[in-house]
Amino acid sequence: MAEKLRRVLSPGKAAGPGEKNAAEVGPPLLLLGGPGSGKTALLFAVALEAAGDGRGPVLFLTRRPLQSLPCRTPAALDPLRLQKIRFQYPPSTHELLQFLCSAHETPGPVPSLLLLDGLEEYLAEDLGPQEAAYLAALLLDTAAHFGHRVGPGQGCGLIVALQTQEEGDSGDALHLSLLQRYFPAQCWLQFDTPGAGQCCRRACLEPGGQGPRAEWLMAFQPDGEMTVTPWPTQADDPNSNKCSSSGGQP
Repeated sequence: MAEKLRRVLSPGKAAGPGEKNAAEVGPPLLLLGGPGSGKTALLFAVALEAAGDGRGPVLFLTRRPLQSLPCRTPAALDPLRLQKIRFQYPPSTHELLQFLCSAHETPGPVPSLLLLDGLEEYLAEDLGPQEAAYLAALLLDTAAHFGHRVGPGQGCGLIVALQTQEEGDSGDALHLSLLQRYFPAQCWLQFDTPGAGQCCRRACLEPGGQGPRAEWLMAFQPDGEMTVTPWPTQADDPNSNKCSSSGGQP
């Protein structure tokens, strides 16, 4: 499960036998999808897996506390993993920027993964292109700073989740176009035909030139358990090219 999640959200190259890390840190990634597409659940699952790989803690930024665990996996029941996830809840863009600017002063172990859920809620505060670009650049700088502190060959990953809106929203399109300049690697989550008793999503990874394009099937059981499996090959599934290489937007 851990390796599958890393392959969905990290285009980095897997480490070979005897190498220090389970996988190299991939490029910063933008996680995209509509309301209820499973972005928070996938971020939280990745946080749990990263918290159990023997590296530093995970920093999880979101505007409001999670009301319940968004996915049910064996890792979600491991108190040691949960303790390694540091939740921070900046209530406004101003406080988010303040937190990121002071991140280098944060005491304790250095995070090995930085996650931001609900970027659209901060962008909704009438941020213009210049302010949105500054926020994106600051996120990248913060992850780079953490990576420098962690040490050579390790680094700090960065994944930012953004809710996409309906077509025709010019403000959303402008923000997305701008963010794609800072996050060339993107993963789109799309609703898919559910199986028996399942809620299914299709994860389409566009690595931005950092590796091959990949697609995965995320299935959520009624009890919240999540599984991740490779999407059928094009030979098996005539609709496997649904996610276009030009961006994969549903």
